[in-house]
Amino acid sequence: MQVYTTLAESVEKEVLMEWVERLNQSMNYIEEHLTDEIDYGQLAKTACCSTYHFQRMFAYMAGIPLSEYIRRRKMSLAAVDLQGSTSKVIEIAEKYGYSSPTAFNRAFQSIHGIAPSAVRGEGVEVKSFPPIVFKISVKGAEEMNYRIETKDAFRIIGVSAPLDKQIENNFKVVPEMWQRAAMDGTIQRLAGLMDSPPMGLLGVSACGEEENWKYFIAVSSTKNGGEFEEYTVPAATWAVFTGEGTNQSIQELEQRIITEWLPSSGYEYGSAPDIELYLNPDPENARYEVWIPVVKA
Repeated sequence: MQVYTTLAESVEKEVLMEWVERLNQSMNYIEEHLTDEIDYGQLAKTACCSTYHFQRMFAYMAGIPLSEYIRRRKMSLAAVDLQGSTSKVIEIAEKYGYSSPTAFNRAFQSIHGIAPSAVRGEGVEVKSFPPIVFKISVKGAEEMNYRIETKDAFRIIGVSAPLDKQIENNFKVVPEMWQRAAMDGTIQRLAGLMDSPPMGLLGVSACGEEENWKYFIAVSSTKNGGEFEEYTVPAATWAVFTGEGTNQSIQELEQRIITEWLPSSGYEYGSAPDIELYLNPDPENARYEVWIPVVKA
């Protein structure tokens, strides 16, 4: 028994090391292209996931949005360049991809708290944000209840809103959607049309590489959608996690899935949407499932 346990732990550690190595390769790509336009698609390809999932995963693991991390790294290097060269501010701005001096000045001040032109003064303090390096970390452990479920494609109907390709720009979009849907009767009307699994109110992030990104509040239904928009969730294998609590607790569960379960699970992100299934939509006493599309690593 001990032999099998040791073998399982060895395989899990190897999977985790490979996952961390891919993330660090994506960080190396950022460092090599800080004076270029950074291709989010290439970052995601290196990490073996979609651009949406990469940004989501990075934000949970690093504690800041990907775009903010890149901005901090660029402004750290820009400060060094300003201190150590006689180049004009506009030249430094262009080096780091800012065609507008105003935009560069705004970005620089947001990080360092002073104007770029002030950096060359004696005794001026600036901030430095070193490159992120991911390392293996063993966290201790609350249990996570989940199941693996393979499901055919299914049709949903509901309302949608476009999502920005930089996911932090959507932090206001989704909560405002839910608030409107609750106030204008949308949720009640959708509940009357729900007739097929998964049974519950759905929050669907449809963010594939080849489609315009959208977020749906919807139900699974075979009925005439009428006023509502239709979308087909593709066939996929899902890791389904259960939870209960508030809207905050579902975000905490999603973070644990990304940072604790996924790295050592033997699975990688699949290409289908992320789904939140609300079995009891009361925001203060919710019962829910988080569906993460997965493929074997």
